[in-house]
Parts: sequence; structure tokens; C-alpha cells
Amino acid sequence: MENSFAITTTFIAYLIMMLAIGVIAYQRTKNSTDYFLGGRSLGPWPAALSAGASDMSGWLLLGLPGYAYAAGIEAFWLAGGLLVGTWLNWLINAKRLRTYSITTDALTLPEFFSRRFNDNSKLIQTISAFFILLFFLFYTSSGLVAGGKLFETVFGINYTTAVIIGTVCVVSYTLFGGFLAVSWTDLVQGLLMAAALMIVPVAVMSGGFGQLGSDLANINPELLTLWNDSKGEPLTAIAIISLVAWGLGYFGQPHILARFKASRSNKDLDTARRIAVIWTALSMVGAMLVGVVGLVYITNTGSGSLDDGEKIFMVLVNAMFHPVIAGVLLAAILAAIMSTADSQLLVSSSALAEDFYKQVFKKDASSEEIVMVGRIAVVGISIVALFLAMTPDSSVLGLVSYAWAGFGAAFGPALVLSLYWSRMNRNGALAGIVIGGVTIVVWKQLSGGWFDVYEIVPGIIFSTIAIVVTSLMTGEPEEAVKVQHAEFEKNLAELD
Repeated sequence: MENSFAITTTFIAYLIMMLAIGVIAYQRTKNSTDYFLGGRSLGPWPAALSAGASDMSGWLLLGLPGYAYAAGIEAFWLAGGLLVGTWLNWLINAKRLRTYSITTDALTLPEFFSRRFNDNSKLIQTISAFFILLFFLFYTSSGLVAGGKLFETVFGINYTTAVIIGTVCVVSYTLFGGFLAVSWTDLVQGLLMAAALMIVPVAVMSGGFGQLGSDLANINPELLTLWNDSKGEPLTAIAIISLVAWGLGYFGQPHILARFKASRSNKDLDTARRIAVIWTALSMVGAMLVGVVGLVYITNTGSGSLDDGEKIFMVLVNAMFHPVIAGVLLAAILAAIMSTADSQLLVSSSALAEDFYKQVFKKDASSEEIVMVGRIAVVGISIVALFLAMTPDSSVLGLVSYAWAGFGAAFGPALVLSLYWSRMNRNGALAGIVIGGVTIVVWKQLSGGWFDVYEIVPGIIFSTIAIVVTSLMTGEPEEAVKVQHAEFEKNLAELD
């Protein structure tokens, strides 16, 4: 009873702190630019950690440790792909996207595509917003599933009730504070997540890293090889490509790309890139260690095996730490969940408000009205995601993988080529977005042979081909688009 009280008190204190940040941010949110991009005022630390924390979500403390718990260092293929993807995304996209979004005066990713190619029909903007809403429903629900598992494991409450509590926690401060609240809380949450992932495995490892290798070898020597799975079967090319290909998804994630647009200067983005890469490396190494150290702990203590490996972080924390410390460390899971779900809700609400409501229903809507519609959208999207999260057997990693592939294929090739290739036109962009998104939905339903490869791989390949072929077959971009691209290149040189 005393333990539960201490953990509960710590959770409540953490939530109060997050809500306080939301209230402060609310007072600084005056218009839609403030609500959706924080007035483009993020420094390197909040930009980097907000991007990282909103990227990693609950899967960093549940999904990746659970994977390492089951597969050992095979998880390195996934983590390595994500680390390289993080670095390349900041290197390739950050400065150009920020500069181009200023040149086109675009707040959202769909709005950027529409203005980049002078799409007066707004078809690109509407279709892009549709894919954002579709895939973010799965992404957001993955966070709510993680929240349900957290509250269910820690407090022993019913899963359905746990998911509802987690949803209320996330919506509460996102609703009022908007992007500033999300980014400031992400800074705190990112630091907490990294600290927890480094502290927990070190505290559990009694014999050091050398002993860890010996213990894993005694349990199953196949856990220590990159080339075989845990059953001793060689990893296929399809399996390795599928794991490494997760890194390709970064180029199209709207909630991460928003941090680039919100940065206060191009020069800050160099510092932010270094911070983001270091944070990602430390966090993923810690997450994998939690999984393998947890397996050794469960085996050595005679605890049997976990029915759900994604709960290993919570099991270790409850077993090894004083209730107050445990409350702080478990709050890291809540931080991971909140930092991603809030960003996803905000991007989804901006898609509904800026890209649907303003473009389709009321073109002359005031900034205040757009913010209000955005806040209503946060609640509505949360309710739909809540229903998707109501299955207790849902895998956090599985839900994330589908949404991650969807964004990576629909928007990644279109964004990168639009930032670098002046010959790309409206028809090419539209073809790439549609083909990429549809490929993910269709490929997910297929199986056998190369159909078992992670759907992001064919999605990105087909999207890229569609963009290049369609652009070359349908003529050069309009003169206004060429002039705007030249202005962008000039602005980029000046801002650098």
C-alpha cells in the first residue's frame, strides 16, 4: 500500500508539472502560428529533444526493450537503422525545410506541398491531410496502448480504464498549450527518458558487461549474434533489410519535421543535430540493455518468463528501486507516451483545421477560429484513437511500424525531392504521395517471399519512381514555381 501511494504521488506531481507548462504555454499562444509551430522560436535543445522524444514514443521503453528481450542483439539492426536515419534526416532535411517553409509561409506539411507546387486546386493539401489523419490514428493509438500497459502493470487497474486515464493525461495539456507546451514538455520528457534508460540497466547489472555476455550465452548463445535469430536460424536478407529500413521512415514523419520548421534559426540546427544524434544513440543503447539485462534478471531470479516482453522495463523498476525512485523512472514511460501522442494529436489537429476546415469549409476563417477548431480536433481524434487502443493484446511496436511506414513512404520521397529537385512538378508530387501511401496499405495485406519485407521499402521505391517518371512525363513546373524555388535557394544561402 505504501509503495503504491509513493508511486501514485510521484505520478501526480509529474502530471501537475506538465499541466503547469501547458498553462504557461497557453498564455503565450496568440495565433495559429504560435499554436502549430510555437512562433518558430525553438532553440537547439528543445528542438533536438522535442524531435527525439516525439519520435521515440512509448516504443523506446516498451517496444524496443521487448524486442531485445526476445531477440538479443539482433535488435541492433533496428536501432542502427534508426540512428543513421536520425542523423540523415537532420542533415538532409532540416535547414532546407525550415527555409522553404518560411519562403512559402507554410505551417503544415500538406500546406507546404500545396504552396511549393502552386496547387490552386488544393488537391495535394487535402490528400496529404487524409494520409496524416489515417496513419496518425494508428500511431496515436500505439501511445494509448503503451499508457494502458503502464497503468495496468503499475497500479493493477483494468486495461480499459488505464487507457482512458492515459488519454486524459495527454489531451489535457496539448489542448491548451499547443506546440509550445508540447515542445517544452518534450524537453523535460526527453531528458527523463534518456536518464531512465541509462540508470535502470546499470542498476540491474551486478557483474558488469563481461558477466552480461556470459549470462546471455548460458541462456541462449544465439542472443549474442547479429546474423542468426534467437532460434539459431540465419537471418534472411529480407529480415535484415526490413529492420534497417526503419531509418528510411524519418524523412516523412510530420511530427518530427515540424521541429525543423519551428527552429528559431538555421545555425541552431547544426547544434540541434548533434544533440539529437547523441540523445538517440544513448537512448537506444539503454533500451536494448534494458531488454537483455531484464532477460538475465528474470532467468536468474527464477521468475519464469514474461507473457509480454514489452513490460520488462516496468518489471525491473518495480523490483529494483525504492517506490519514490520507481515512480520517477516509471514516469519516464508516461513521458515517452505523452511526448509522442501530444505531437501526433497536434499535427492531426493542424491537418483538420488548416488543411481541411480552412481550405474546404471556410477559407476566410480567422486565426483564433482555426486554433479553436484545432483544439476541438484534438479531442475528436483522441476519442477515435482511444477506440483503436481498446484491445489489450495490441503490440506497441506493431502499431508504430505501420504508421511509421505510412508516413515514410507517402511523404519522405516527395519531401526530399521537393527540397532538392527543381524539375519536380505538382503532378509528380501528387503521384508520389498517393502511390507511397497506397503501397503501404496494400503491401501490409500481402505475405510470402518478398511480400514479407517491411512495407516501407517498396513504398519508398514506388513513390520515388512515381515522382520522377510523372514529373518528367508531364512537363516542366510553372514559371511561378521556378521563381519561388530560386527565391528559396537565395534565402537558404542568406540564412546559412
